[in-house]
Amino acid sequence: MYFILNIFYSHFLKRVVIVDVFCVALGFVLRVIAGSVVTEINISSWLIICTMMISLFLGFTKRRHELFILDDTAGLHRPILGEYSTYFLDQIVSVVTTTTLIAYILYTVSPETTEKFNTTHLLYTSIFVLYGIFRYLYLVYKKEQGGNPAVTLLTDCPLLINVVLWIISVGVILYF
Repeated sequence: MYFILNIFYSHFLKRVVIVDVFCVALGFVLRVIAGSVVTEINISSWLIICTMMISLFLGFTKRRHELFILDDTAGLHRPILGEYSTYFLDQIVSVVTTTTLIAYILYTVSPETTEKFNTTHLLYTSIFVLYGIFRYLYLVYKKEQGGNPAVTLLTDCPLLINVVLWIISVGVILYF
């Protein structure tokens, strides 16, 4: 599936507005599914949805960053950027931001998750997810970052601290 997706993306789908970002996000979802198959670990449908939503969030904020930074030459850099506007992307980012947070919260309280981890307290980790999303939006909108999500994550100290605190909170909830 991943190979076929990449062929279609490279030859056609990268030129279809909105679908271009969905293809990139689907690539991440397929990698997560492949990882679960290889490791023989059952993956929650909520985790797949969360992966899709955060991938869409990062993909659309990246498109927005490219469009903003490149301005009038954006379409020359990546032709599909000519089909987007910052206003349109702001609307999409708003929807995906909300959906990402809701998907994570629903994952933490789903019967499958609470039964698997024997706790209802994962919900309390949502504050770190919310802060992480807000911090990332701040970096995209105020600091004009977001062109490379991995670099943004690894170089922003507050975001890194938030990730560490999220990991610690999950660990404390699951193991104590």
